[in-house]
Amino acid sequence: MLVNYTFDSIESENASHSVTIVPRLDYSINLLGNIIQILQEKSIELKTANQHLVIDFDQDEPSHVKSIELEHLVIYSLEILLTIKNQIGSITGINSIPETLPSSIPVMRTISAKLFVLFPNCSQQLSELSVHLGSIVLDSAVLTKARFDFNKSNHLSSTLLDEVKLMADSKLNKQYPLVDFFKLFNV
Repeated sequence: MLVNYTFDSIESENASHSVTIVPRLDYSINLLGNIIQILQEKSIELKTANQHLVIDFDQDEPSHVKSIELEHLVIYSLEILLTIKNQIGSITGINSIPETLPSSIPVMRTISAKLFVLFPNCSQQLSELSVHLGSIVLDSAVLTKARFDFNKSNHLSSTLLDEVKLMADSKLNKQYPLVDFFKLFNV
């Protein structure tokens, strides 16, 4: 009965790509969740350790500045990753992947680079995550015949990083009213 049936290898390849996207996306979500959990625990730890700086911050004391900068880095990274988690959660199907995820990959690489010295395990996991999500984006683009506008993606990444920096600054500004974050991070 199948004698007259011709098997299109391209369709077969596309089907195998689409079947592998879901498990890779699930793995990526779990990996992202693990990184977020580590940073949330570190955030709580730093907030507790820096509690005295709420009323005793001295901008000329290097240990005070370093403590605040570390907490800022963790909160900034955490906010970025929570935003990316929300982006991944907003995926409604294979067609939405090339629209949703491309801008998150350079953001993850940026955060990975920032965390490299202080949190090498998180940095390595973020690098792995960016590779997985990159392959998911490319495979979904092949399946949906999507095209990428790298200029737009880079602009969205940059905008996201700027917005989250403002959020982290605001959050810490409320927590540490004696710290001039604009002056601290723009010197």
